[in-house]
Amino acid sequence: MAMPQNSTGENSFCFAQTLNFSHPSPSLGEVGRTCDAPSGHAACGTPLSNGTTSSSAPSPSDSCAEPLCYATRAQEDEGIKYVSADGEELACGWGGFTPGFLQLFNTSKGILFFLCVASFLQGMTVNGFINTVITSIERRFDLRSYQSGLIASSYDIAACICLTFVSYFGGNGHKPRWLGWGVLVMGLGSLLFALPHFTTGQYEARSAAEVGICGGNQSLPCTQAASSLSSYRFIFMLGQFLHGMGATPLYTLGVTYLDENVKTNYSPVYIAVFYTAAILGPAAGYLVGGMFLNIYTEIGREIDITPENTLWVGAWWIGFLGAGAASLLISIPILGYPHRLPGSQRYIVMRVSEAHQLKDGSHKKASDPDFGKTVKDLPRSVLLLLKNPTFIFLCLAGATEATLIAGMSTFGPKFLESQFSLSASEAATFFGYLVVPAGGGGTFLGGFLVNKFKLRCSGIIKLCLLCTVSSLLAIFIFFIHCPNMPMAGVTQMYGGSSLPAGHLNLTAACNAECGCLQETYSPVCGSDDVMYYSPCHAGCKTVFENLRNGKKVYHECSCVDKTRLPGPGSAEAGKCTSSCARKPLLLFFMFVVILFTFLSSIPALTATLRCVPDRQRSFALGIQWIVVRTLGGIPGPIAFGSMIDKSCLLWQDQCGEQGSCYVYQNSAMSRYTLIAGLVYKVLGTTFFIVACVLYKPPPPESAPGSSNASENGNCDLQEHKPSVPAEEDI
Repeated sequence: MAMPQNSTGENSFCFAQTLNFSHPSPSLGEVGRTCDAPSGHAACGTPLSNGTTSSSAPSPSDSCAEPLCYATRAQEDEGIKYVSADGEELACGWGGFTPGFLQLFNTSKGILFFLCVASFLQGMTVNGFINTVITSIERRFDLRSYQSGLIASSYDIAACICLTFVSYFGGNGHKPRWLGWGVLVMGLGSLLFALPHFTTGQYEARSAAEVGICGGNQSLPCTQAASSLSSYRFIFMLGQFLHGMGATPLYTLGVTYLDENVKTNYSPVYIAVFYTAAILGPAAGYLVGGMFLNIYTEIGREIDITPENTLWVGAWWIGFLGAGAASLLISIPILGYPHRLPGSQRYIVMRVSEAHQLKDGSHKKASDPDFGKTVKDLPRSVLLLLKNPTFIFLCLAGATEATLIAGMSTFGPKFLESQFSLSASEAATFFGYLVVPAGGGGTFLGGFLVNKFKLRCSGIIKLCLLCTVSSLLAIFIFFIHCPNMPMAGVTQMYGGSSLPAGHLNLTAACNAECGCLQETYSPVCGSDDVMYYSPCHAGCKTVFENLRNGKKVYHECSCVDKTRLPGPGSAEAGKCTSSCARKPLLLFFMFVVILFTFLSSIPALTATLRCVPDRQRSFALGIQWIVVRTLGGIPGPIAFGSMIDKSCLLWQDQCGEQGSCYVYQNSAMSRYTLIAGLVYKVLGTTFFIVACVLYKPPPPESAPGSSNASENGNCDLQEHKPSVPAEEDI
């Protein structure tokens, strides 16, 4: 880390007496600067209202700014005490407990680390575990896709309710305390989400060996206990509601806290790292959650079905217990951070406004230091943002992107599961492999490009437009799809002839005497490469276990076509393996769509921060998240869930009640995904174009030190003042 140089060899603070520290903190060099003038000399200046200094010296090299943060040591055992120029306590700790070793973390990198852990846990839980286990929860608690969509949307509903309050009052309050309490509430939500596993009875999976053999015991009592399980969706919704409440400060106050405490042109990189952790969280959630789904939900209990069996329910609840405990722990250090970091005032001095210029000049009201501190300023704050067309259209563009992200992240694993005939755990792992490099890499790359090319607000919006157009072109890949694996009685008739659309006929002459139950869905793959609803529906009479892979193999299957192989037909438990030749192409272009969608996320966020006055940034992010969630995050999963339900071919039948979907029509699923993708990507492109056209930057003369910057030039003040220490190395 580059340390400020002291030309006199004295301590780098302006004091009446020299302070000698025997064990100086590494961060001390950041909070002061060299003062060559004698103590009390006029050259040391007096602070102005904007944090700059007034000096009687004729040259900047002869002057010295007032210290932005004092460091004192009253007693040896009290450690270093950070106090700002106005007497504000800037030490890291809890109340009066501020030990010296904690001050090593009282830096922008320290808070970035803890916020990254918090956003990683939030992403892993809300966008990873929940999306991974959605199929298992539907199966375990008899939910339909639109009901699971409501569970996913409860997060955004809570965020919308809390955002105005949190962003307005938290933006003018103690941000780390809001952040810490939010992470703690989020942890409680995770623990609540896992609660239904412990309050319901044991999951009883009726294996095919018990009820699925032709001629076996087919009695399956109908009880209302199973259907009552769907009421647990309200517990899941409450857990998601707490997730939404807790995460609200994270992506509004957390972003602005980072932006306020680092140099302006480094801000996109810090925010990109923060959001990259949030993207890697879901990826880890998909991978880890997929592994947990390979463990039976009733741990320690013997079961004779495998994860490939559609009756299998994995240990979906383990991840929520771990993430909840970790969130409770990580909230403790975040609660200890000060209102602002030591030395951050210098970045306010250097900041250049790029706020959109309103014709009536009302944007200047937000520059008042007292603006936004009381409730009476709330309507004026909202009005100022509503009069900013660039901000409004950036919000609308974000809403269109959020709809696709929310919908695909919730049902993306289910899409892969259906298209490629995978198990739930395999689909979750596949989707995780896509999201890790595409989502995480795109998020970080977006912030890096803004910093690399020193883009100003207009250039940032153009970068977002380029990314949206690129993903729009890639989304045409959904014109193609993988064909459904042939399934007797569902996609084709027994014997191979085509089945009229919408007509199911699971009974044929070959299994008419078996008395098969439709409540027992346990698909098997026949030796003729056709799937059957269950071993009973395949007419199988005997069962053995394959010692090589542990799967059950059924013999003497009267419905399995015997023309391909001599002897009686056989079938193996599980779905038939898909040999779709379009699989690599689909996966590649899905990767491209995810990459460019996330590539625009940090630039769009940075543009939002730049196009509004500094004092409105937290509130602007709050309003933006309300728009994004109301128009995108909330309807996204519900719309996609309803769309996927429309493409269902085979529904679960529980004593005459419709349950979750067993088999989807791949062509319809791809078609609906393509239509939704085109509509929202075209809207997003349009909104970015309008935002770019309507943006009115401040005149060059209003940005001191940046008059030589071009449209896409450096957004920061040129560091020609020797009184401002060099930024620490990234």
